[in-house]
Amino acid sequence: MLKHTISLWKESLRMSLTNIWNSKMRSFLTILGIVIGVTAVIALVTIMQSATTEVTEEFTAMGTGRLMVTVTGTPLKTGLSISDMEDIKAIENVEGVSPSLSAIVTVKSDYNWIEDVTVEGYNEVYFRRYPELVSYGRAINPMDADSRNHVVLLDETAIQQLFYGTDPLGKQIYLLGYRFTVIGVLSDADDNDVLSQAQSDGTDGGRMIIPYTTAMTITGTHDIQSLSVYVEDTDKTDQVEEELDNALKTMFNDKDGSYRIINMEGLLDTMNTMLSMMTTLLVGIAAIALLVGGIGIMNMMLVTVSERTTEIGLRKALGAEPRQIQIQFLIESIVLSLTGGLLGIVFGLAASYVFSVAADFEFVASGSAIALGVGFSVAVGIGFGWAPARKASELNPIDALRSI
Repeated sequence: MLKHTISLWKESLRMSLTNIWNSKMRSFLTILGIVIGVTAVIALVTIMQSATTEVTEEFTAMGTGRLMVTVTGTPLKTGLSISDMEDIKAIENVEGVSPSLSAIVTVKSDYNWIEDVTVEGYNEVYFRRYPELVSYGRAINPMDADSRNHVVLLDETAIQQLFYGTDPLGKQIYLLGYRFTVIGVLSDADDNDVLSQAQSDGTDGGRMIIPYTTAMTITGTHDIQSLSVYVEDTDKTDQVEEELDNALKTMFNDKDGSYRIINMEGLLDTMNTMLSMMTTLLVGIAAIALLVGGIGIMNMMLVTVSERTTEIGLRKALGAEPRQIQIQFLIESIVLSLTGGLLGIVFGLAASYVFSVAADFEFVASGSAIALGVGFSVAVGIGFGWAPARKASELNPIDALRSI
């Protein structure tokens, strides 16, 4: 019995491949519809997953357990004072508070001078949170902030323009007429910070960091409009956010719109949700191409049944069972769709790789996308091949032989 079943399937497969080969152009066009549909699905799923991974890594680089506060202020209170920062730091589970200031200035050294330099003010908390930001030299320490020391860290762009070919450590530069000593060099890793990118956007003179208290002094700033609050226990970020909101309400007398709190983890969850919805929507649109391909398979199989009516009648007259006829046509449909599906997977992954390279994303071959492509192919083959196969198996041999 088993041997007979295997022989039946082998013979059905052989006949299906022969019929596909004998109708090469029609088979090619039918397969092409499946290839286009599966390619679109695979490419969209893989690209969106790569984009999601990239976005997640970017948000993680910003730091989990980080609350960003931006202040617009009120007519009576334009920003946060240093004492306000101490009150925020006293909130339970707050690891540290890092204010930030920024200005575009002209900088001079003994060798050269440059315009449009982004000068930012931070404290030691910022560097403690991101120790990899200092390439060599030292970071800003608490004494620098408390004493408003005139010390500065430069990035490679500023170094190339101010101290080309020489070691900048210990050298002097002038910011707004004040003399500063170079104590460190910033690494490229600092570019991962979204705040730094926003502040330095549009400038080509490089980037420098000084103590935030010193930045307030030389720019004449009396209030802080931006700061980051780092949470010690990330599981309690929402609780800290609530307490921070209450503290800020008190500081600004419950004035609406005087400040804004951005929870980086909340942004990440929102972004992942949006990307997931977008992926589902795009896959749904791409599936329309698969539906068209499936209709093409059904159309081809129905035409094949009509063209091979005499053959089907002869086989049934010679004793072929309806199940055997149905299996043959169903196998033919599955072979067409599976061939298109496998080619679609190859083209889809290739398109995803090209896009990832062009967009500077990390390419990751998605197992779920490949399984989705194979599943779609098999489902289309069975779903759209079933009706023609059923029609062929139910043909009356006497009616079929009348066309001879």
